[in-house]
Amino acid sequence: MTQPVPGFASRVVRWQRAHGRHSLPWQQTRDPYRVWLSEVMLQQTQVTTVLGYYAKFLERFPDVTALSAADIDDVFSLWSGLGYYSRARNLHRCAQEVMLKHGGAFPRSAQELQTLPGIGRSTAAAIAAFCFDERIAILDGNVKRVLARVLAFDADLATATNEKLLWSQAQALVPARKDDMPAYTQGLMDLGATVCLARSPSCLLCPLHSQCGAAAAGKQENYPVKTRKLKRSAQSLWLLQLRTKAGHVWLDKRRPTGVWAGLYCLPVFDSREALLSALPPAQHSKLQDAAPLLHVLTHKDLHLHPVVVTVPKASMAGLPGEWFAEGQWPALGLPAPIRKLLEASAG
Repeated sequence: MTQPVPGFASRVVRWQRAHGRHSLPWQQTRDPYRVWLSEVMLQQTQVTTVLGYYAKFLERFPDVTALSAADIDDVFSLWSGLGYYSRARNLHRCAQEVMLKHGGAFPRSAQELQTLPGIGRSTAAAIAAFCFDERIAILDGNVKRVLARVLAFDADLATATNEKLLWSQAQALVPARKDDMPAYTQGLMDLGATVCLARSPSCLLCPLHSQCGAAAAGKQENYPVKTRKLKRSAQSLWLLQLRTKAGHVWLDKRRPTGVWAGLYCLPVFDSREALLSALPPAQHSKLQDAAPLLHVLTHKDLHLHPVVVTVPKASMAGLPGEWFAEGQWPALGLPAPIRKLLEASAG
C-alpha cells in the first residue's frame, strides 16, 4: 500500500471550496439536527431523491423537539417511499433520547454521538466534523472508494481487521486545522459522488490524481477490494386488496420486525391458497388477479401478486386490520408498492 504525499488534506479543501457542491440545503447549516437528518436520509439513497423528503420532513418536524414528540406513524408517513424504514424508526428513537438524556442538545463529539440509536461511526464523525469542527475521519461508501484508490489500499475490506486499518489511515489524513474539517469532509464526499465514481471515474478532474496509487497503475476500478458479496434472494407474496364501493381499503399494521416492519399494509400471504383461506368461500368467485409487481430491496426481489375484491363494509372476522377511507390512508406510513397500488385503484 502506498502512502499519500504531503498536502493531501489541503488539496481536498481547496478543491471543495472551488469546485465542490455548495447548494445542497444541509450545507447551509451547522445545526446538528439538520445535518444528522440529511446524513441518515442519504444512507443508501440518492441526493436527488432525498431533497424533496428533506424539505417536507423539516416542514413537519423543524427540530429535535418536534420529532421526539411525534407519533411514529406520522414519521413513517413522511418517510413512505424513501425505503429502509428502520432509519425512520431510529430517527424517532434518537430524537427522544436526545431530549431525554441530553436535554435536547446533540452531543458534540463523535464518540458520544455513536451512543445514540441509528448513528454509526461514519455518521457520527460527519456530524461532529460539520457541526463542531472535530478532527475526525468519515468512511462512508464513497469515501472508502476515494481513499482506497489514492492509497492503493488492496486489503480486503470484507474483513473487520482491514476496515479498521483503513479507518486508521483515514484518521491520519485529516487536516491539522479544525476550521478546515467541514470543507475537507464535504470534499471527500463530493469527490466520491461526482468525480471518483465506481465506474468510469473522471480522474483528470481529480485534485488527487497526481498522488493516486490506483490511477498511477491504471487500476482504478480494482479498488476498493471487497470479496464478500451480498447474496440476493427472491420471495413471492400475495396481497389481498379488499375495498368497498365507497373507496375504503382494509389495511393491517405490520409487526415490528421483518419486511415493512411497523408500516400499514394490505394483508400479506405466502401463497394464493393461504389468501383464499382467509376469505369466506362465497367471495372466491369475485376475486380479480391484478398485474404482478416486482419490488427490489437491497438483498431481495419481492414478486408481489395483488388480488382485488370489492366487499360490503363489514367486520372482516379473523383478519387483522381495519377499514380506512379514501381520505385517511394517504396519510399513513405505507410501503412504496402498496401506496402505488392504492393510488392506481383510487385513480
